[in-house]
Amino acid sequence: MPVDQPEDPLQTLSQYIRGVGPVRAEMLARLNLRTAGDLLFNIPRDILDLTRVVPAFELKPDLVQTVFGIVVDRDAKETFKGKTMVAVLLRSDGGFVRGVWFNQPYMLKRFELGQRVLFSGKPKFSQRRWEFSHPHLQFLGDDEGEMSGGLLPRYGLTEGLKQHEMRRLMRNVVEDFADKVPELLPESFRKRANIPEIKQAITQIHLPKTMEEYEAGRRRVLFDDLLEFQLGLAMRRRMWQKQQRSTPLPNSAKVDARIRRLFSFRFTGGQDHAVQEIVADLARDRAMHRLLQADVGAGKTAVALYAMLVAIAAGQQAVLMAPTEVLAQQHWQTVDALLRESRVDRRILTGQLTAANRRETLEAIATGTTQLVVGTQALIQANVKFHSLGLAVIDEQHKFGVMQRAKFSEGTVAPHVLVMTATPIPRSLCLTQFGDLDLTVINELPPGRQRIVTSRIFGQAAANKVWNFIRERLREGRQAYIVCPRVEEDAGLPVGVDATASAEAVFRNVSTDILKEFKVGLVHGQQSREERSATMTAFRNGDLHVLVATTVIEVGVDVPNSTLMIVHQAERFGLSQLHQLRGRIGRGRFQGYCFLFSDAETPEAVARLSAMESTSDGFRIAEVDFELRGPGDVLGTRQSGSLPLRVADLVRDKVLLEEARVAAFNLVETGEFDQPEFAPLKICVLDRFAKLMDLQQTG
Repeated sequence: MPVDQPEDPLQTLSQYIRGVGPVRAEMLARLNLRTAGDLLFNIPRDILDLTRVVPAFELKPDLVQTVFGIVVDRDAKETFKGKTMVAVLLRSDGGFVRGVWFNQPYMLKRFELGQRVLFSGKPKFSQRRWEFSHPHLQFLGDDEGEMSGGLLPRYGLTEGLKQHEMRRLMRNVVEDFADKVPELLPESFRKRANIPEIKQAITQIHLPKTMEEYEAGRRRVLFDDLLEFQLGLAMRRRMWQKQQRSTPLPNSAKVDARIRRLFSFRFTGGQDHAVQEIVADLARDRAMHRLLQADVGAGKTAVALYAMLVAIAAGQQAVLMAPTEVLAQQHWQTVDALLRESRVDRRILTGQLTAANRRETLEAIATGTTQLVVGTQALIQANVKFHSLGLAVIDEQHKFGVMQRAKFSEGTVAPHVLVMTATPIPRSLCLTQFGDLDLTVINELPPGRQRIVTSRIFGQAAANKVWNFIRERLREGRQAYIVCPRVEEDAGLPVGVDATASAEAVFRNVSTDILKEFKVGLVHGQQSREERSATMTAFRNGDLHVLVATTVIEVGVDVPNSTLMIVHQAERFGLSQLHQLRGRIGRGRFQGYCFLFSDAETPEAVARLSAMESTSDGFRIAEVDFELRGPGDVLGTRQSGSLPLRVADLVRDKVLLEEARVAAFNLVETGEFDQPEFAPLKICVLDRFAKLMDLQQTG
């Protein structure tokens, strides 16, 4: 044991734990396991359930069973319907068992001759042997060949550390430290939530006697992680509601009519519903904190502008902050065009302004002369002083963060805050990154919008047919986008990635060969803003038939006559990004067609592109993208540390997340969380999240 025993036994360094020592402690540190507490909450990656392993000759049809064997053969072939079939043969107890997978060619690469493996599923007897169709797989390490029965936890390992060694030291940790873990949840709450004591749960995770025991223990530990996070969100929401007073911004029938006259179209039912929710919030003296999310083309910007004009009609200023210069400029063009006939004083504030323009703009904002401001993060710099800011609209909130959102609310009277995103957000993320906000969803598209016909294009023969189709439609007067994953050719790309699928190379190819009879333009992020704008204007005016582009066209470009899109190397784009790109076409009266060029065969690529073919629902696409790529990528930006969960996973544990959220918000809203028996849990929540969520230490 260490000379200086820590006050908290769970902080005991791993090298002083029975069976570890300095050498293994270094190995564990590579897994971020440095203390007894780290090890206790190191949930196994899975459980080897050997209770149902039966010899091959004892298998029975149509019952879930597990068989152990060694890979002796594997092959893949095409079926008569043009599909692929992968077959893997195991030698098991002197007999042979086969596993088969249809239309999953990548499965072949998962197996090697001599591998130890478990097949689980319902077998059928076929061609003189037992066969599992799409069995559940577990690959065994060299030290996991014992089929003696029982439940064996399987942990993440590092070089030099064997699975059986990890199990032995985990047993020691549980026996010596599990009873030192403090119980933070009162017994009455545990009974309501149907969860075991924490000491019991940890034992059941690492030393399970049954799968039911393991699942119950695992559920408790995951639930604690999610509950504490949701309690932090609930406390922040309550703090804002209590402290942040705002100027009420009432609406009236007269103001409503004046605002709606500015728009050249009638709002959809979805937009009207969103307006009702937002207007109700604005009329209160409590700061609005609302998330407005909409599918591509559903009209969220119009709703946000309506809300800003309500604020201005009430004598207050309104601001719209975008994450990039490009998006800010696009919003500015929309605002300026909408308000051309109005008396609303409006300005744009970005890092591109000259010093003189910036001084003039800052003075107009500070004196209240300017009523509406569009800009980038320049809006939250220290030298920007608003005269009377009533509403802040923050676009694409995930690219900013909670602290930047809070910058608008630092005064004694906070503005109402409307966060909006054109990227449909999976429900799990709505309940975490945006969990302290009220939610408004617009999922109704404007009348006349048709579903885009989307097809994955595999191979040169199929690509040639697409080019013929594109030429026919262009001759009829339609316009096309050709989207590329990068600007320049790159000889250093990995093997198998087409280095010529760059915007510059594709532009040369189509303008001099494939589409040489048409006028082709090129736009990408490395061009000057003036060059980019001129090309986009030419395309919008119909002076160009085809626009070769990178993802700079992803947001805000609206050309009703553009009905065709080709995306090169579509597997290199995220699903939500592909959905955003697809939303650029078919915005007029003609049918839209999107062709996803991709020769990729990986499971993830096939699943992503199949989802694009099968649905145009952005919310469903967001869920699929979230399941495949996780929370960072689905929003188009990796946010390390933005979801500081210790053991829970938002994709895997989304059902448990819902339970934890209901429980957490109920505890805070009813005041039960303020009772003495919850004091240890409240301290824990504040220790974890006070700084991240800007919570007061008093709760």
